[in-house]
Amino acid sequence: MTILVTGGAGYIGSVVVECLIGMGQKVVVLDNLSTGHRQAVHPEAEFVHGDIRDASCLDHVFSQLGIDGVIHMAAKALIPESITDPAPFYDINLLGSIRLADVMVAHGVKRIIMSSTAAVYGQPESVPIDENAPTHPMNSYGETKLSFERMLHWYSRAYGVKATIFRYFSAAGASASYGEAHVPETHLIPRLLLAALKEPVAEIYGTDYDTLDGTCLRDFVHVVDLADAHIRALEVPNPSGFRVYNMGSGVGYSVLSVVDNIEKITGKKFERRFLPRRKGDPARLVASSAKVVRELGWKPAYPALDDILVTAWNWHRSHPDGFQA
Repeated sequence: MTILVTGGAGYIGSVVVECLIGMGQKVVVLDNLSTGHRQAVHPEAEFVHGDIRDASCLDHVFSQLGIDGVIHMAAKALIPESITDPAPFYDINLLGSIRLADVMVAHGVKRIIMSSTAAVYGQPESVPIDENAPTHPMNSYGETKLSFERMLHWYSRAYGVKATIFRYFSAAGASASYGEAHVPETHLIPRLLLAALKEPVAEIYGTDYDTLDGTCLRDFVHVVDLADAHIRALEVPNPSGFRVYNMGSGVGYSVLSVVDNIEKITGKKFERRFLPRRKGDPARLVASSAKVVRELGWKPAYPALDDILVTAWNWHRSHPDGFQA
């Protein structure tokens, strides 16, 4: 089987590709390298430097490389930017994804696994959140992801596309070879670990949320466990044609508790700088992953935050400049 991974040079994509190749799959990576890294592409994957908005590029990939299924991970994902400048998010996350789906259908490729997000839920009414919770995105990132989810539902009914949607909560951790390296880095855990390597300062956005310590509550899932779920989705039949799964640990950790844990693991004491809230950040995002456990037999290998943080810390210490070294 040959799997096309769009966005396979990115953080989660690089680990998914690594795991697919470890399972003996042939992998084609399509990435425009706007946020991904060529060095993050597994050497056994075939790399195509291209864009999902380019129909001729997509047609070449599907007609020449024998694609059997797609794992679609290419997207813009910075939430603050999606509020101040939504146009690129609609262009890439929605219009580009539609172009990808249309080329898939034209070439008779009917299997797609889509990376979606907990941002589709917005401010949840209660936690943990299951897949039937109301969807009210607070930003255009979540809105564009939800729009493409809905489109895949109709493509499943009309064209026989078999679609699996994974709504990621907070991906974290690293494999031995691949970890998180964004420019700029906006995610909590890599920001703190990079600070531990240089200047241990923790910037904390918002201390007046309706949580026990006033900081946001987040659910962290290891990137290798996410990759495992994608492999299971390829292996487990999809009789309904459309299925949605939340991907998280089911446990919420406050920002301050993450800082505490990173201090313990790194041995560094952080200066804590308290800043105003960022727009578009819900107070609590905690998943119920009961459905993916039940239907795909998924079981996280890294259920504890400390175990996730150790893998990330090990990777950042060996890659202090990310993939630039």
